[in-house]
Amino acid sequence: MGADDFFRTLAQDVPPSGLSPALEGLWWGLKGDWDRAHALVQRFERDPDCCWVHAWLHRIEGDLGNAGYWYRRAGRPMARGATEEEGRAIARALLPS
Repeated sequence: MGADDFFRTLAQDVPPSGLSPALEGLWWGLKGDWDRAHALVQRFERDPDCCWVHAWLHRIEGDLGNAGYWYRRAGRPMARGATEEEGRAIARALLPS
């Protein structure tokens, strides 16, 4: 699945099968279900991609201190732009074009 296909699935009620935990968490986050997304990615705290999504979720929440911790765990710089665009950028980075 490419990023464009992933974005089209956001119109559905459930994520497509076969997504990694990070992508499934991102999917729920982009759908606006912060709690479900957070519960999913926090179970995989050793996975750098889940840490990246976890950081993004804490930016959405407004907890920048916690977000910074998860960006460091992910080995990523803290994002500064719009959270919606960051979520889409994460999807494009984790999925083939």
